[in-house]
Parts: sequence; structure tokens; C-alpha cells
Amino acid sequence: MRFMVIVKANRESEAGELPSEKMLAEMGKFNEELVKAGVMLAGEGLQPSSKGARVKFGRGKQTVVDGPFAETKELVAGFWLWQVKSREEAIEWLKRAPFEDTEVEIRQVFETPDFAASDPSGKLMKKEEELRKKIDAQRR
Repeated sequence: MRFMVIVKANRESEAGELPSEKMLAEMGKFNEELVKAGVMLAGEGLQPSSKGARVKFGRGKQTVVDGPFAETKELVAGFWLWQVKSREEAIEWLKRAPFEDTEVEIRQVFETPDFAASDPSGKLMKKEEELRKKIDAQRR
């Protein structure tokens, strides 16, 4: 099972403040543990929303809204993508993270078989698998 671990933004991350050297070292150690255990597939911090944009879709029209965005508690400051056996395992790993005064969300990622009922012929799933293979090949 794959899980997206979403680190919520706070006032400091939205101001573009980087973590302390101590926090970076602790997070580096935690990430090393995740990699060594075969859990971590990806993980990145995000620039503040002032450097981002949102695209709203509606009635055949797209509207671009430049950041920053007002509701800090609704924003994402970083993420991991983890491969674990269960939601409970993801939670146990997350409890070991060196965070303080931060909110982190865990969400299971849909896998191709989850869409089988919406694709009785299997054609869409086959195309999805082909795309994933192309993505993997491009990374190498």
C-alpha cells in the first residue's frame, strides 16, 4: 500500500523560513531510516504559496490565481510517498518523525486495481500500466 504523508504549512514555512540545522539533521536521519527500511519512495519540501498558483476550472474556463493563499492551515509544506503494509504501519512511522507543533495528514493512494469497477473491459487500466512503465523508464 502506498500512502501520501502530507505535512501542513505553518506561519514559518509560509514565510519561506528554512528549518534549523538541528531540524534538518534530525529529518535527514529519519529519512535515512525510511529509505533503509524500504518505506520512502519520495519526499520533498515545498516553497511557500507566495511562489505558487492555483488554477480553478469551471464552465469551460480556467482562472489562474497567484499565491500567497490566506488559509495557512489548509496549505501543504511538504510530502512523502511511502510504501507500507498498512495504515497503522504508516502511522507508526510518522510517530517517529522529529516534528513539533505541526499537523501531518496520511492518505492512502489509489492503486490501479481500485478502479476495476469503473473499467470493466480493463482497457483503461492497461493504458495506465503502460504510462507507469514509461514513467519508470524515464527515471532511469
